Amino acid sequence: MFVKKTMDELERKSVAEMKAGEKHPVILILDDVRSMHNVGSTFRTGDAFAVESIFLCGYTPQPPHRDIHKTALGATETVHWQHFTNTIDAVNEARSKGYKVYAIEQAHNSIALQDFSWNTAEPVAFVFGNEVSGVQEAVMELADGCIEIPQWGAKHSLNISVTVGVVLWELMRRH
Repeated sequence: MFVKKTMDELERKSVAEMKAGEKHPVILILDDVRSMHNVGSTFRTGDAFAVESIFLCGYTPQPPHRDIHKTALGATETVHWQHFTNTIDAVNEARSKGYKVYAIEQAHNSIALQDFSWNTAEPVAFVFGNEVSGVQEAVMELADGCIEIPQWGAKHSLNISVTVGVVLWELMRRH
C-alpha cells in the first residue's frame, strides 16, 4: 500500500536553508521567453534540482509578478536570478565565471541529450530559447555546444518548462 508523505516527512527546506545550501553548478539562461508560466515553472524546476542561478534575458518576464508566482510557488525566493538586457551579455557573464554554455536547440551537429556527458566539477549553463523562434543564432554561435532532445512525434516541439525538466532530470539522474 502507498501512503502519501506528509509535509514533515518531506523535510522541506526553508528559504534561508535553500539560499545557504549547496547548489549544482548549473545556470539556466532564458533567451526572450514570453510566457510568465514558463518562467515560473523554470524557477520551480530550478529549485527542485538546486541549480545555481537563472538568468532572465531580454523581454523575459521578471519576478515579482502574480503569474510567475502562480507556477513558481515561492521558488523565486529560493533560486538566485538576475536579469540581462540581452542574452549575449548573460552568456558572457556565465563564461566569465567559468561555465561552459550549451544551447538547447534542434540543430545540425547537435549532441543528443542522452549522449551529453557532464563532469560535475565543470559548471554548465543551458540556454533555452523563445517559444516560437528558439535560441537566437548569435547566441548559438557563442555556445560551446548544442544539445537536442530526441523526439518522435509530429510536432517536434516541447514546451520550455518541460524541456528544462527533461534536461535537468537527464543531467542529474546520471550524476
